[in-house]
Order: sequence, then structure tokens, then C-alpha cells
Amino acid sequence: MHSRFQQRVLGLSLFAALIAPNVALAQYARPALARGVDLKQNLNAQIPLDLVFKDESGQALPLRTYFSNNKPVLLSLVYFKCASVCPMSMAETTRSLSHLPLKPGTDYNVLVVSFDPQDTPAAAADQKLKYSKEFHQAGFGAGFHFLTGSQDAIGKLTDAVGWKYAWDQGTQQFVHAAGIMIATPDGKLSRYFYGLAYAPQDIRMGLVEASQRKIAGPADYILLFCFHYDYTQGKYTLAITNIMQAAAALTVLLLGGAIFIFMRNEKKEKSTMKWKRVPHVG
Repeated sequence: MHSRFQQRVLGLSLFAALIAPNVALAQYARPALARGVDLKQNLNAQIPLDLVFKDESGQALPLRTYFSNNKPVLLSLVYFKCASVCPMSMAETTRSLSHLPLKPGTDYNVLVVSFDPQDTPAAAADQKLKYSKEFHQAGFGAGFHFLTGSQDAIGKLTDAVGWKYAWDQGTQQFVHAAGIMIATPDGKLSRYFYGLAYAPQDIRMGLVEASQRKIAGPADYILLFCFHYDYTQGKYTLAITNIMQAAAALTVLLLGGAIFIFMRNEKKEKSTMKWKRVPHVG
């Protein structure tokens, strides 16, 4: 019986993980248990930074503790007893961030917030230790923060970011979507990434944009020019218009350079040409 419950939970959770914007699912009827479960993009909405959560050490701190100048924040909503979607989302987030040249705690912060009020700081500490072993760079301890809180604080945070979930009494598990969010240093929601696969380059560009390019390198400016954020898909897509404009500008530049070089060489040849008298014949 327990295994059947687990299978049901896994199936419902995976279904919820694939929930995209409402348009994508408009033509399909959701299972009754998954109705109302969603991840709605509240772009530019303000995260309530005065909400107090406990970190993995049990210290109660307001969310603004983790927001500062120039430092964007990646937000992941999970619960620590989850047996399916949450571990996969966290593993993918950790893997993707470990491939970036950016350093957690220095260039960005990560907030892993449990939406289960029954989760404890001790459980948060266990989760932090678990994923620290999968992050093969420095900065995990200073940049990753695993938080737990009261139902009131959780409700206000999930409402602000558009995270809708449901409790299944039969399986004693939450049904929820999967995705991560990026916020600006002042706590405004900037980017949403759906599902369970987060490309490192997408996350990097999201962090760079959220920081107003204050943590960007030269390559990031090129990438941000060539790619734009598609909010309907929750990812970055190739910006064909930008590339065509760049190609046209490059073509004009090359043609202009070729014409300049041609005219300069022609002028030089004329200035150095010497006229010689033709000997009289006859």
C-alpha cells in the first residue's frame, strides 16, 4: 500500500513539475488534486523582505539579510520530506550553479526555502550538508541558505512569488510545481525557470541581468545581446532579430572598410605616378 502511495505521489508531482504557463495547459484537464497548483510569473513583484525565517542553525532572520547591493538571489521553494520533484530540482540547481564562474556568497546568494511549516532547522542543516557535497566549488557555506518558517511567513512568501501548491491528505505529501526564481538585489522578481532542467547559461544570464550587469564579464554582454528571455517558456531563446542587426552592421562596417582601403590605395597610386616624356619618333 505504501509503495502505491509513493507511485501516486511521484506521478502527481511529476505532472505538477511539468506545469508551464496557463496557456500551455489550457486545452488539457488537470487531475482534481492538481487543480490550483501552479507557478505564476509575478515579474517585478516585490518579495516581502521583512518576513522572518530560521536558517539552518536555528537563527531567526528577516529575508532582507540575504539581499544586498549588486548581489542577485536565486530562490528555490521545496520541502525537505519530498521524495520526488524537490530532490531532483535541488540537484539540478546545485549542478548548474557549480558550472558557473560566479561565486556564491560573493556574486549571488541562494535561498532554499521550505514551504512546509513542519520542517525544522535541523532538517535544513541536513539538506545543506547533503548538497554541499555536490557543489564542487568554494562559497557554498556562505552563499547557500536553507530556511524554514511559520505558516504565516510561508503563505506570504508563496503568494508574493506566485507559488501555488496543495496538500494531499491521502498520501501526506504536497503536490506542487517545479521551478526556480531569480530576484534582484532589492528583492524584485526578475526571472522564472520552469521544470527540472536549468541550463547553466540560462541561470548565468538571469543572474547577470538581475544584478543590472554589475557582475557581468565581457562575454556576458555578447550573450545578453544574442539571447532574450522568453517568459512564456521560462527560459532564454536565441534573439534572431539582434543577430540579424549585428550581422547587417558588421556587413556595413566591412564594406565601408573595404571602400576606404580601396580609395586610399587609389589616391596613393595617383600621387606616386610619374609621367615620362615619350621619345619623338621619326
